[in-house]
Amino acid sequence: MEHSITRRMLLGSGIAAFLASSARAQPAFRLGLTPVFLDNDAAVIDGLSRALSHGMGREIELVQRRTYQEITGLLLERSVDAAWLCGYPYLQHDDLLGLVAVPVWRGEPRYRSYLIVGTEDGAKNLTDLRGGTHAFSDPDSNSGYLVTATNLLRKGEQVESFFSRSIFTFGHRNVVRAVADGLVQSGSVDGYVWEALAVIEPGLTARTRVISRSEWLGFPPVCARRDNLASEPVQALQTALMSLAETEEGRLALTWLQLDGFRQATPALFDGIADRMRDLDP
Repeated sequence: MEHSITRRMLLGSGIAAFLASSARAQPAFRLGLTPVFLDNDAAVIDGLSRALSHGMGREIELVQRRTYQEITGLLLERSVDAAWLCGYPYLQHDDLLGLVAVPVWRGEPRYRSYLIVGTEDGAKNLTDLRGGTHAFSDPDSNSGYLVTATNLLRKGEQVESFFSRSIFTFGHRNVVRAVADGLVQSGSVDGYVWEALAVIEPGLTARTRVISRSEWLGFPPVCARRDNLASEPVQALQTALMSLAETEEGRLALTWLQLDGFRQATPALFDGIADRMRDLDP
C-alpha cells in the first residue's frame, strides 16, 4: 500500500513538474502597451504582467513604446501578439485588426475626453482658448487629439490656426503636468487617466480644472491581428483578461488600474469615434 501511494505521489509531482516546464517552454506572449497613465508605474506594469501570466499559463512580455504609432506598427508587423491600443488607431486599421477585449470603467466600456486648463485660468469652454497654447497627447489618440481637433472643425476652425502653438507630450499624464505647471494654457486628455490621477496624484490634478467633457466613447481596446484572433495564445489572453476579477492577483491588478474588468465588444462600440474620424478626413 505504501509503495502504491508513493508511486501515485511521484507520478502526480512528475505531471505537475512537466506541466510547469511546458508552460515555461512556450514562447513569451508579447503584449504591446500604449503610453497611458500607467507608463511610469512599475508596480502596475509588474502586477498586470503577473496576473496575465498566471491566467494564460505562460510568460508574458509587456512591450512599451513612446508613441501609439510605434505600438500599432509592431502589432501590424507581428512583432507583438496583441496590443492595448486606442479606438482611433484600431479604426484606422480595422481591416487588419480585431477586438480581443475592452476594459470596463465605472460599469461601462466607455470613457470621455477632457479639456483642461490651470485652476487660475478663467476659460469656460473651447472657444475661450483661442490664441492660447495647447498640449495634445498623441496624434493617434482619440481623447488626446481627435476629439478636440474635430470639435474645432465643427466650428469651422483648424488646430494650427486656432491655437498660437500646440505640442504633443506623448503621454496623458504629461498633458496634465504641462497644464498644471503652466507650460501650456490648456490640454486634451483621457478622462479615465485624469480621474485615475486624481486618486493617485491628487496634488497634480488639483492644479488643473476640467472645462468640458466629450460624449461617452468606446474605451481603448485590446486588439490583435484579425488573422491571429482565433489562435490559442490570443484566445488565452482574452480568457485571462475577462477572468482577472476571479483571482487575487487579477483583482489587485484591476485595483491598480482602477478598472472593473474586461469584456468582449463589437465594433459598434466605436461608432462615435468613427463619426469623428469622418469629420477629420471626409
